[in-house]
Amino acid sequence: MAAKFAFFPPSPPSYKLIKDEETGILVLDPFPHRENVDVLRLPTRRGNEIVAVYVRHPMGTSTLLYSHGNAADIGQMYELFIELSIHLRVNLMGYDYSGYGQSSGKPSQQNTYADIEAAYKCLEENYGAKQENIILYGQSVGSGPTVDLATRLPRLRAVVLHSPILSGLRVMYPVKRSYWFDIYKNIDKISLVKCPVLIIHGTNDDVVDCSHGKQLWELCQEKYEPLWVKGGNHCDLELYPDYIRHLKKFISTVEKSPSRRNASRKSTDGIEQSRQSTEYFEAPRRSIDRREKPRKSTDTRDKPRKSTDTREKPRKSIDRPEKLKVQEHNKFNNIDKLEKLRTSLDQMERMERSRRSVEYHEKSRRSVDLQLEKGRKSVDWIDRIPAV
Repeated sequence: MAAKFAFFPPSPPSYKLIKDEETGILVLDPFPHRENVDVLRLPTRRGNEIVAVYVRHPMGTSTLLYSHGNAADIGQMYELFIELSIHLRVNLMGYDYSGYGQSSGKPSQQNTYADIEAAYKCLEENYGAKQENIILYGQSVGSGPTVDLATRLPRLRAVVLHSPILSGLRVMYPVKRSYWFDIYKNIDKISLVKCPVLIIHGTNDDVVDCSHGKQLWELCQEKYEPLWVKGGNHCDLELYPDYIRHLKKFISTVEKSPSRRNASRKSTDGIEQSRQSTEYFEAPRRSIDRREKPRKSTDTRDKPRKSTDTREKPRKSIDRPEKLKVQEHNKFNNIDKLEKLRTSLDQMERMERSRRSVEYHEKSRRSVDLQLEKGRKSVDWIDRIPAV
């Protein structure tokens, strides 16, 4: 029942699959053969055989794995695949679901999961693509297999969701929870995707409301600036200039070296550790103003040493020399601060002892003066007594 509502393969298919007798190469009729395009038949784990096309770009470092909508096949998508590969400078693989185009079998949720797995496996085994360089692209119902596969690929470069659905049932009814018979429950899976996600949706979409895309974007772990195409419908977003412009910007961003992004994160972590270390040394500095507590403050001098000792561990790693230098520098700075603090406290203690000693002698002198004054008064009194 769900398949009847979800899948509408073009009938008849928009292309024929022909094998060249001389070269043995498969071609899509009526399209002319291109040197940079491979036409493939791929077996799936569910026993079907799907048709796929691979478009090669001479400068491409990323590979786009494109899952199309529910009423199209790769014959209708062929020219778009060529254009996207050229403008985005990526290799691109598109495929037909089971029961679509010249692919065997019948369309179903589980078959589409097996279909996208077969296409992904081909990219890795036949074209040497690495997970870190693959971008999954899902349009409309294609967002279902795209999100499902993305949840199982932790090192994926990125995901693009084009007019995506929250779930199959939610396209027809605004249900508040997921049911066992629902299909493509992206709403429950999108939060498990660990890579950057771009969502593109038309504000006038009359098939899948724009609220689907907006709610999915809110649930993403690593959000990228979405594209809400003003006036865009369900099947015409590629005609808007913002579409290709925003897509190019996104791919350019995610193609930055992951090591550079990680280095940036490590640098930020180092700054945070340094800030926390500085805050730790502020506490003894404030205690100087309370003269009854300097000794207690000096008792904590061993604690910073313990803290700096824990920083010896990174020395065992040879992968982060820069971080070691920063930690060593911070270590010596902290030791200098402790020495200065110790010297300052010792000086204050000596000054306090001297002050107390002076106060003691001052009291003693006053006591002697008082006794002398009393003695003098006594002598004066005796002198006033008349002699007998």
